Amino acid sequence: MSHEVLRADVVPVARPAPLTGRRPVPFRGGGFRPRPRTSVSLLVFVGLLVLWQVGCSAGIISPIALPSPAQAFAALLDLVQTGMLWKHLAASLQRLVLGWTLGTVLGVAVGLAMGLFSLARAGIVPLVSAIFPIPKIALLPLFVIWFGTGEGSKVATILFGAFFPTVIATYGGVDNVDRTLIRMGQSFGLSWLSIVRKIIVPGALPAILSGFRISISISIVLLVAAEMIGAQFGIGAYILEAGALFATDQLIAGVAILSVLGLVLSTLIGRAERYFLRWRG
Repeated sequence: MSHEVLRADVVPVARPAPLTGRRPVPFRGGGFRPRPRTSVSLLVFVGLLVLWQVGCSAGIISPIALPSPAQAFAALLDLVQTGMLWKHLAASLQRLVLGWTLGTVLGVAVGLAMGLFSLARAGIVPLVSAIFPIPKIALLPLFVIWFGTGEGSKVATILFGAFFPTVIATYGGVDNVDRTLIRMGQSFGLSWLSIVRKIIVPGALPAILSGFRISISISIVLLVAAEMIGAQFGIGAYILEAGALFATDQLIAGVAILSVLGLVLSTLIGRAERYFLRWRG
């Protein structure tokens, strides 16, 4: 009897009708990843060159103050035909690669020591904070006294300029690694060296590579300044000679070479970022 009453009290629940014509929700988890827009940068560059050339051809821009792109290209072409471009470029690249490589290697080592060891942090951080704001170009005469007017002073200037941004970037990257990951590694019994190699260094790598971008730009600036003192070959020496002769077309050609050099080196660092940081997705 009771079972019959219970069955009578049960109200049947109607199931919702299946939805028809449903559209899939688009995936919106791109994570703000930038999309390459090479054509946009190329259009902007070409547009600026066209405006520059039109301004020079129309007489709006004085050729004495600023030569046209055609004149600068002619000076660059003459530099290629005479073979002097490769001499200047080879001398500059040798100094830049040597000084920047030594500066970044020392900077990463010191930055890791500052981030990992309390004693190194207490002793080196105030020293770096005191020396880093000093303009490195102001120390160039001191390097000339110490190392002479040869290659030593030029490499030392670039090394000194690349060292400090790398130290600060590495130290900041190590200091900002998630401590939860480090404690997790300790909980799983990883050794100190394994934690540094597998957790701390990969976590600090984005900051280290960003420091490389800054240090390479500073190194190019210091390269030009160093080559203006006692250098026979080099892009800086070429720009100094062009400025002394008021050959503005050659001067702009030298500046263009530096711009291309900076662009190529920045592209190489960008490729290194994509390779070493591919784990970020």
